[in-house]
Amino acid sequence: MHSENSSHIVNTREMLIKAQKEHYAVPAFNIHNLETVQVVVETAAEWRSPVILAGTPGTFEYAGGDYLVAIVETAARKHDIPIALHLDHFESFEAIKTYLDMGVRSCMIDASHEPFEENVRIVKEVVDYAHRLGASVEAELGRLGGVEDDLIVDEKDARYTNPKQAKEFVARTGIDSLAVAIGTAHGLYKGEPKIDLERLSAIRQEVSVPLVLHGASDVPSPIVQETIRRGICKVNIATDLKIPFADAVKQYFAEHPDANDPRKYLTPGKEAMKKVVIEKIKMCGSHGKA
Repeated sequence: MHSENSSHIVNTREMLIKAQKEHYAVPAFNIHNLETVQVVVETAAEWRSPVILAGTPGTFEYAGGDYLVAIVETAARKHDIPIALHLDHFESFEAIKTYLDMGVRSCMIDASHEPFEENVRIVKEVVDYAHRLGASVEAELGRLGGVEDDLIVDEKDARYTNPKQAKEFVARTGIDSLAVAIGTAHGLYKGEPKIDLERLSAIRQEVSVPLVLHGASDVPSPIVQETIRRGICKVNIATDLKIPFADAVKQYFAEHPDANDPRKYLTPGKEAMKKVVIEKIKMCGSHGKA
């Protein structure tokens, strides 16, 4: 039954360290509302997988941090698996502070567009505050290409993570996990993604904290699994969930043009999304690890 720890939202520190030791990854699914939280959590519970529910600044603004915390706390009380609610790609200390104060216990501060010293300064400020509340912090070194919400990074500016610099970055900031730029991109790829696996292995040798793969949606499963073998222990999934959900809802309206009941037209979206959640849990090797 419920252990003390599992009836509330947890930070991601323990779940990622366990994943690192046992060579799997915890999937981090971008959620937007009650329906998407339900699909992800119920499926993770069925497959006994720890899970991270990630929301971008746009999502937290859209749904309201207090609503999201309440929904996820309810999910954590209902299901005996580790569930974290995570601030994904937040760029300001103020916004992070607001949601940590509401009860979120995991955050990513993304100052990777800043020069190195400024990135360190901003991240350290977040770490100092978050650790006092028992929250975990992820940060990024190097830049991903592609588009995520309002974040557009030109391909040419997509700088890869430097392994030696990563070591200094982790030591100076005290972060709990590091997002690496090794050739993945947000959204869907133009052409075949080229993932720099050697660079990942080099980073792993320099850095002991768990490593995070962003922009994994369109990357073929075998490549993601190879990154997990080389030390990735959190895999972010966003675009791959949104498309099937939307397609199934559109299909429902095409077949029932007079439909108007959200309980009816959102259900096929949830069912389509569930299939992808199962696929991604299997890809990460996190089933049975809760």
